Amino acid sequence: MQKIIFEEITDEKLTIVQEIVHSNNSYNLLENGRETRTIEELREEFLNSNTKSMFIKLDNSYIGVIDYLDENPKDGFPWLGLLMIHRDQQGKGYAKQAFAKYEGELLHTSKSAVRLGVLKGNSKAKQFWESVGFTYYETKPFKDNKEIDCYQKEIMK
Repeated sequence: MQKIIFEEITDEKLTIVQEIVHSNNSYNLLENGRETRTIEELREEFLNSNTKSMFIKLDNSYIGVIDYLDENPKDGFPWLGLLMIHRDQQGKGYAKQAFAKYEGELLHTSKSAVRLGVLKGNSKAKQFWESVGFTYYETKPFKDNKEIDCYQKEIMK
């Protein structure tokens, strides 16, 4: 079986991030109201001091991105900001494998649960996160008058 690994996203490889993000144009439309993102927007999202941004690699191929916050200062929980697989690689179980790797890393921390938000209207993501054990706990406002459904999963140690 091929192994999923994480590799830190760097400025030199932002065009790879852009290719992955642009392959998911329906998500971009839902989040930002347009199908594409500029390199500057991606730099701001994936190269900041608040979150950890990693490529999801399968052997030597870049197949996705994962972006997370080790501890949200508002609630003390780790938050998974984004897990996105390139459209050409979806439906092969890679998102579940990538999440399992991330969850495995959380086992080595003192954290008891992980949280994430799903944009209202993103039924595909809602279905995915529920399938890996997340449960809904509340809806919160998001940017541009949008809302997110907040989910949490207990970390089994």
